[in-house]
Amino acid sequence: MDRKEKSSAAKGFAPEALAVVDEALSRLRYGTIQLTVHDGKVMQIDVTERKRLTD
Repeated sequence: MDRKEKSSAAKGFAPEALAVVDEALSRLRYGTIQLTVHDGKVMQIDVTERKRLTD
C-alpha cells in the first residue's frame, strides 16, 4: 500500500485507532486484529496472537 492509498484508507478513523492497529501489526507474526465499529467509529480493537511451536 503506498502513501496515497494509506491516506485514503485512513480517512474517518481516529488517529488513536490507527496507532494501535499500526503497533499491533508491527509486532504480530501470527494472529488476528479485529475492529469493532459502531456508527462508523472504531470502538474496540482486539488482538489475538498465535504462538507457533516447532518440534
